[in-house]
Amino acid sequence: MPAVVSQLINLFAAVLLLLSFALLAQRRVLSLIHLFTLQGLTLVASTTMMAYFTQQPHLYYSAGLTFALKVLIIPWLLHRLIKRLNVRWDVESLINIPTTMLLGIVLVIFAFNLAAPISSLSASVARGTLGIALACVLLSFLMMITRTKAIAQVIGFLAMENALFFAATSATYGMPMVVELGIALDVLIGMVILGVFMFQIREQFDSLDIRKLERLKED
Repeated sequence: MPAVVSQLINLFAAVLLLLSFALLAQRRVLSLIHLFTLQGLTLVASTTMMAYFTQQPHLYYSAGLTFALKVLIIPWLLHRLIKRLNVRWDVESLINIPTTMLLGIVLVIFAFNLAAPISSLSASVARGTLGIALACVLLSFLMMITRTKAIAQVIGFLAMENALFFAATSATYGMPMVVELGIALDVLIGMVILGVFMFQIREQFDSLDIRKLERLKED
């Protein structure tokens, strides 16, 4: 049975990694939101399966919280945000997509080499996914630093949190429920703050390009 669980978790990890690369290559804001929602569904499926096979009841609550927050609430907020800001156009990138994808491959190789000694210390049936989770974190960080639109950077930050959550549930059978609730609340509050922040950028500069903030240095 553990072998079956390990294979299924590795499958979900591979899907999560593919979605991270898709986020990195995607230019349209609306498509970024859809890919983020698919990441949330992947997390829900993997967490539910882990709860069933490992008999960890708190993981069911984690799956329900993830579904409510990352599949329903946050995508809904992002859709409302882009509708209000009218930012359905293509997302600009500081680096062209082929170069960004090559950098992403390099980061994946680095992540697997870095996580190898740590994975050997884990007793989880899915300890091999630590490298993929770390790779997804680095890919999300790369997305944040190569995009010029604030909303794309917000989605990159949320995708990074998805990767950390996947690492916690697959490699250590989840965090205490109070910690997960605290993180969920922090993410939700962060979404509200970032939404207000983006409205302020749009009001001041008539654009969500963060390079416009360099004008503040000249004043």
